Amino acid sequence: MDIDVMRTRFAEVRAAGGTVAPDELDEWWAACATVRPEDILGAWRGSEFVSGHSFEGRLARARWHGKTFTSLTDVAPIVCRRDDGELFADTELAKGGASLWTVEFRGESTATMIYDGQPVLDHFKRVDEGTLLGVMNGKGVQDAGRHYYFVLERD
Repeated sequence: MDIDVMRTRFAEVRAAGGTVAPDELDEWWAACATVRPEDILGAWRGSEFVSGHSFEGRLARARWHGKTFTSLTDVAPIVCRRDDGELFADTELAKGGASLWTVEFRGESTATMIYDGQPVLDHFKRVDEGTLLGVMNGKGVQDAGRHYYFVLERD
C-alpha cells in the first residue's frame, strides 16, 4: 500500500470512529516508515482502533491519555488522567516504567518501547510528522495471532 493512500484511509477511519479490520492495520503498518527512538522523545496523546482485539477498551477504562518519552531510559508508558484533569504516570498498571530501543519487528528495525516490569514491547512507525502507529507485542498480548494497534499524536 502506498503511504499517501494509507494516510487517506487512516484519516477516514479515525474520522468515522476508528473501526478497522485487523488485516488493514497490518497493511498500514507495512506502509509506514520506521522511526528512531531519539525522534519520538516528548509527550504523546494516545487513542485506539476498534478492530475486535480483546485488549480494546482497557486503556480507555483506565482513562489513558498517552505516553511520555522523557529520555531513552525514562519512559512513562501509561499516562492517565485523574478526575480533576491532572495527568499521572500509572506505574501500577504499567508495572513500572519503560525504555526506548531500536528493535527488529517484521523484518524492520524501528523505535520500540520495552516495559520494565512485563514482557511487552510497543513498536512504532511514523504515519506523519506528528503521528505514530503503535503495535503491542509480547507474551500474552496477541489475540488469536492478532496484535493490538494504537495511535500516538504529539501532545
